[in-house]
Amino acid sequence: MRTLMIKVSELGIRQAANTLVITLFSVLLPITSLHAQGAGDTSYDGTTAWGDPDLQGLWTNETRTPMERPVELGNKAFFTEEDVQAMRAAAEPAPVEAIVEEVSVPAVGGNVGAHSAIWLDQGEALLSTRQTSLIVDPPNGRAPLRDSAWQAREYRLQHLEDDYLNFTPWDRCITRGVPGAMLPAAYNNAYRIIQTPDHVAIMHEMIHEVRIIPLDKSDHNDERIKLWMGDSVAHWEENTLVVETTNFHGRGMIANSGAGGRLRGVSVTEDLHLVERFTRIDEGTIIWEVTITDPDIYTQPFTISMPLNHDPDYVIYEYACHEGNQAIRNILSAGREREKREAAEL
Repeated sequence: MRTLMIKVSELGIRQAANTLVITLFSVLLPITSLHAQGAGDTSYDGTTAWGDPDLQGLWTNETRTPMERPVELGNKAFFTEEDVQAMRAAAEPAPVEAIVEEVSVPAVGGNVGAHSAIWLDQGEALLSTRQTSLIVDPPNGRAPLRDSAWQAREYRLQHLEDDYLNFTPWDRCITRGVPGAMLPAAYNNAYRIIQTPDHVAIMHEMIHEVRIIPLDKSDHNDERIKLWMGDSVAHWEENTLVVETTNFHGRGMIANSGAGGRLRGVSVTEDLHLVERFTRIDEGTIIWEVTITDPDIYTQPFTISMPLNHDPDYVIYEYACHEGNQAIRNILSAGREREKREAAEL
C-alpha cells in the first residue's frame, strides 16, 4: 500500500464540475500514456526461462475511470486528445491540501466515518487506454443488468441491518471473488503474478487471496464442487493467457467495492461463466479483460477491460481484515436496537 500525503478537496471537485463528464474526470490530474492501446497489440516478446510469455511481477490498477460509461457519452468508447485538453481547460484546478484532519467525536447516532483519506489509493488518472469506462462491451459501456437482479441488489444494500448475508463477502472478510478481486477499489490495488511451466499464481493484495491456476488441466472439477472463486483452468493463445472459470457456488457478488458502481452487490449464480485474457503489450502494461456470462443476472454477456501497470517498487503488506473488526456485528446490533425502540413507540 502507498501512503498518500495529499487529497483533492471535494468542494474543488464540485466547483469544477459543469457537466457529469467533468464531474467524473476534471480531478484526474495526470492522464498517463495517452494512446488508446488494446489487447490486439501483442508486440511485447519477453518470455520466461521455459519460453512462455512473461506476465510476472507486481502490477497495479488504481484508476478513476468508472465501471460504466456516463449515459451522456453514448457509444463513445475512447476520449480523444482534444477531449482531454477540453476537460482540463473547462475545469478549474482543484485545490490540494495537506491532510491535517481534526479529531472530532460525532453526536450519538451520527456517522463515525470510515478510513482516513491517508489510507486511500484510488489513483489520480484515467486509464492509459483513454477508455471512457471499464466496460467495453456492449457498445454503450453499460452493464446489461436484468431488472430482477437490480431490484434484489437494491433491497440487500438498503437492508444491511436485517441479515449478515446482505453484506458483500468482502465486507465479511471472506473474499472479493472473481472477477471482483481483479477490479479496482479504494486501496490495495496490487497483484503479484508468479509463473511456473504448469501454473500461474495471482496473489491479490486485497484480502491476501491467491489464485493458483493450472495450465496442464483441460477439464474443470466435477460440477458438484462449488467454490467462492470458482474453478479456473488456463491455456496460452499466442501471447495471451486465457483463463476460463466455472463452478461457482452462487453465494458471491460480481463486485464488492464502490468502484464497481451499479455492479457492487449484484449476486452471482451457479451458472456464472468467466473468460479472462491477460496480454502483455509492453514492458509496463498487461491488458486484462474478462467476459462475464450469467443468464439469470444479465440479458447478455458483457466485457470489462483495463490495463494493469507494472510497479516493481510497490510494497504489499499483510492484509488482516478481521483483526478488531466489529463492524457487521455492531451494525446488526444497532438494527435490533432500532427495532426495539420502534416497537416501544407503537
